[in-house]
Amino acid sequence: MSTNPPTLSRPSENIGLSVALDGAGWHPAAWREPAARPADLFSTAYWADLAAEAERGLLDFVTIEDSLGLQSDHFGGPPDSRTDQVRGRLDAALIAAALGPVTSSIGLVPTVTTTHTEPFHVSKSLATLDFVSHGRAGWRVQVSSKAHEAEHFGRRQIPAIGRNWESDDASRRVVRELFDEAADVIEAVRRLWDSWEDDAEIRDIATGRFIDRGKLHYIDFEGPAFSVKGPSITPRPPQGQPVVTALAHAQIPYELAARGADLVFVTPQTVDEVPGIIEQVRSAEASVARTGTPLLINADLLVVLDHTEQAARDRRHRLDDLAGSALQSDAAIIATTPERLAGLLIEWADAGLDGFRLRPAALPTDLVAITRGVVPHLQRAGAFRSGYSTTSLREHLGLPVAVNRYAAIA
Repeated sequence: MSTNPPTLSRPSENIGLSVALDGAGWHPAAWREPAARPADLFSTAYWADLAAEAERGLLDFVTIEDSLGLQSDHFGGPPDSRTDQVRGRLDAALIAAALGPVTSSIGLVPTVTTTHTEPFHVSKSLATLDFVSHGRAGWRVQVSSKAHEAEHFGRRQIPAIGRNWESDDASRRVVRELFDEAADVIEAVRRLWDSWEDDAEIRDIATGRFIDRGKLHYIDFEGPAFSVKGPSITPRPPQGQPVVTALAHAQIPYELAARGADLVFVTPQTVDEVPGIIEQVRSAEASVARTGTPLLINADLLVVLDHTEQAARDRRHRLDDLAGSALQSDAAIIATTPERLAGLLIEWADAGLDGFRLRPAALPTDLVAITRGVVPHLQRAGAFRSGYSTTSLREHLGLPVAVNRYAAIA
């Protein structure tokens, strides 16, 4: 990472910008910050306030974290026994649905796990979110690779997977199977979204015809893990295809994103790593013979922001002391000022990234620093919008209209 603040001189061009919302923030001690609202974590008002702040900052979308197990310090293992950190969460898709009517422009992207969730349920849940948000729904695809999460459902067993799974043949095989299944889920969900043609609903009172049954389609998906007949019970969502996203750090996850996603979150640690990661993503697209629009590539950064660099570092250290250990993350951790972060985003975007998903270390403090600090600096540099000029999430991201596959062949 460069040690000098980059010059804010990017020509007029929008940088994609979103935030990842998770509990009280991404630092384990965030819930103990003076501005935190630990008593409100399980209230819709808390999430509505966060989404409103993100929308005030004109961000593309918010993601909402979720999982099928309690938060834990144990990688891949059973839940830990810690009682000094936030444990428990609300259902991300349901939170997003509650946020639809109380927001107007920002995209809503809940995390939904593919491994134990039926694609039919995923399809109609996200289609419903797209309806209640008037075309602002997305989906962060997540795979469950933990044995204790499988025990919640009792349908199958998942072998233990080590942190270094890429170098272990048995673990790598399990990961491959889980991600292949996830790719099948995405494909089945996408077909279900298309299973109603856009004009399948007639609603003609005079003739008494509500739908044109000829414009509903069986999708007949057959895969190793499941089959789905279709059609959906929910009409095609306003966007046609809500935006599909995935977080990826390695070849197999890159290939999952290339097979089924519109946008991939990556985790470079420095700007020098950006070109190599982009090359890996494009290589994955080639290896799975992706056609159509290339993946949008956004980098994840975990941010601690304050009025000076020293203040940001001091706050991070204070949080670390409260947590009893230094903050760790798969994403680069940036403790800096909003102005310097804005410059860094421009520098990294110039290296080839389409945008960024920022993970606020503490909520609402670091979210407000993004919306009222980073965003104005980006705007002054001509690198970020001054208002929403589009209405759907696909439009915010510059994705093309999603043509219904069945209508196209009719």
